[in-house]
Amino acid sequence: MIARRRFVAGLGAAAAWPVSARAQSLKKHRIGFVGLTNPSPAHMARLAGLISGLRDFGYEDGRNMTLEVKWADNYYSRLPEIFAEMVRIKVDVIVTHGTPGVIAAKKATSTIPIIFAVAGDALASGLIASLARPGGNVTGLTYFNPELAAKRLELLKEILPHLRKLAFS
Repeated sequence: MIARRRFVAGLGAAAAWPVSARAQSLKKHRIGFVGLTNPSPAHMARLAGLISGLRDFGYEDGRNMTLEVKWADNYYSRLPEIFAEMVRIKVDVIVTHGTPGVIAAKKATSTIPIIFAVAGDALASGLIASLARPGGNVTGLTYFNPELAAKRLELLKEILPHLRKLAFS
């Protein structure tokens, strides 16, 4: 009797799952992309990479997401206006690159997730609170040049323990 109830309950849950999954997938996501430069062929190739990556995860522009693309054309003074527009049109996520872009995006919103392709030292520039607990709504790839340089020197010293002088440019 208990096994039969479990079976019927499981069957009902299995039958309802595709309906709820379909309902969730009907939401059309809005992704805001802000390029700091201009839509040159090299930068369009990077945007094409983003679109291809989204497609790999089942997101296609016009079908289940809308990609809002804006370019600052190297006029960083336009960034606050561009990110304010992204907030106004209620994008679900903002994708950008470069420290100036991430800083402007972070000033524009504390609730919309911000993903950056690359930025300078996220800790030193105030993009995150700490490496252990970044907090906030910002995530992405960052350079740790001072930390990396020190670590590389440490590794070189391990490999070449008799090294006394080193020069690099």
